[in-house]
Amino acid sequence: MARLSWYLRDMLILSLLLQAGPIVVTGPQPGAAQPPATMAYEPAAMLVATCDADADARVTREEMEDGLAASFAAIDRAKAGTLGYIDFADWAERFLGDRNALPSPFEVDRDGDNRVALRELQNRFSEYFTRYDRDRDGVLTRAELLTIRARVFGDEPSPNDGKKRKPPRR
Repeated sequence: MARLSWYLRDMLILSLLLQAGPIVVTGPQPGAAQPPATMAYEPAAMLVATCDADADARVTREEMEDGLAASFAAIDRAKAGTLGYIDFADWAERFLGDRNALPSPFEVDRDGDNRVALRELQNRFSEYFTRYDRDRDGVLTRAELLTIRARVFGDEPSPNDGKKRKPPRR
């Protein structure tokens, strides 16, 4: 008898489920946008973070210079000691994430010979290091490498969007 009551109960639940129609599982609704990021890495800071040789989540100037030398050598296959602008773009794509990421070869090539030497690259990154080192202790932490933004351009409409604008005065 107990077995029959379980069977009847299960059949009743099954019949109710079948009458309810199909169950549709959906993801996030199309209009629900992800909130804008408030923290990001500059491409140069991302590269500096990868120079952490001893994996202590801190980067010294020496670690950064050694990491830059290794990345430079990976592109300077001819062992010329300098990179032309096209090779520099290859370096930027591989180590900064994009061929057009900053620093550009024009700002790194300080002597204007259309070639980027390792020392020029290290000098430019030394300037970045100084800028990132907020507490001036000679070591960069991940927090110092982050860029904090209140909002990203384009994340929110400007205050005048949707409002009539006055024509310029003549």
